[in-house]
Amino acid sequence: MSSPKERTVPRLDPLGRGLQRVTAQALGPYQSAVVRIGFAATWLLFLLRELPHRAELYGPDSPWGWDMARQLISENDAFTVLMWSDAQLWFEFVYGFAVLTSALLLVGWRTRTMSVLFMIGVLSLQNRSIFMGDGGDNVIHLMAIYLVFTRCGQVWSLDVRRRARARADDTERADGAWRVDRVGPVLWAVLGTALALVTGMDELGWFWLVLFWGLWASQGLWWAAGRYAPRGAQRLLLDVVANLAHNAALLVIMVEACLIYATAGWYKIQGSRWQDGTAVYYPLNLDYFSPWPALSELLSSHGVMVLIISYGTVIVQVAFPFTLLNRRVKNVLLTLMICEHAVIAVVLGLPFFSLAMIAADAVFLPTSFLRRIGSWVARARAALSARLPLSRLSRGSGVARGPAAPETAPQGGQSAQESAEHARVGFGA
Repeated sequence: MSSPKERTVPRLDPLGRGLQRVTAQALGPYQSAVVRIGFAATWLLFLLRELPHRAELYGPDSPWGWDMARQLISENDAFTVLMWSDAQLWFEFVYGFAVLTSALLLVGWRTRTMSVLFMIGVLSLQNRSIFMGDGGDNVIHLMAIYLVFTRCGQVWSLDVRRRARARADDTERADGAWRVDRVGPVLWAVLGTALALVTGMDELGWFWLVLFWGLWASQGLWWAAGRYAPRGAQRLLLDVVANLAHNAALLVIMVEACLIYATAGWYKIQGSRWQDGTAVYYPLNLDYFSPWPALSELLSSHGVMVLIISYGTVIVQVAFPFTLLNRRVKNVLLTLMICEHAVIAVVLGLPFFSLAMIAADAVFLPTSFLRRIGSWVARARAALSARLPLSRLSRGSGVARGPAAPETAPQGGQSAQESAEHARVGFGA
């Protein structure tokens, strides 16, 4: 007869396996990467499109004047560096800074640092003029904060390629550590100096001071542990903390996407126009939402089509959070929602709202599908580079290139492919 201690071990075993899983690896490397790419690309494209109108949106020519913004921010304690000065030169610098950090986060260069700087750019511009945007800006606002706590550069980033080259470099040390990274410490020191100056200017509240100094210090500890104790207990502890933060942030992103659809769907149910199936008709006949009048008129002239779209939108939004436990049903509804946002982008002229929502939906995409897309892109890139004259120099340089580089995870000592096999986020994706 087994003892009570022996009988309790099997009951705790699933809990132990779950705890080991969320601490030993950063789940969803492909999902977090595509979310990073999606939101960075959306914000970058928006800033580039609005480049001629930047002063009217967030600058000195904005209808929401600098004094009014200053008064509002003094009440809600929102973060924006644009309130440090009303000079035109400062605004141009911040706008260019937001464009640059978006591009660098998109390609995954120094992803941990760029995610923080990307958040600073997003919050600075959006909190300067809170009445600008079409709904997609709110999603970008939230996701920019969540991305700071994710390890979103595990795949499809320049960081992966840089670490792969470092491991294959002849300057690898005898103890197996990577070659000394000189850019990282310099960037860390520059940002620390800038943060010290801002602290001395007394422009940040205590919350933001604690957050930024904590992130800066943790990055320094991470570099020191990787440099002097790459296989020590200190690095292992930092890995566990980073994995926990990543997995928690990824879960928050998933919950946030579900809340967006659930609240939107249930609010629609309460509207009389959604109840009688005519809600879609009205925005199709507004000039503001009719970039293609002929197409809008064609859709609005078919009552059955309007009815189907109105009811279908409500059904999909309300049902989606409940379908996450079933992989096949979830994938069907996810496809429908992505198609719906693509139609909204074209028919209603809301491309950036749609791109933001598609980027949020991407966290639920199946890992196998994302890996297949990555393979297609890698093959297309290899075929394109083979046609270029510089490809001969690349092949003769001895540097690791090609589709295999993005498949190597930069942390944890395991490949992204191995991580993806165990990281089926999206509730059975």
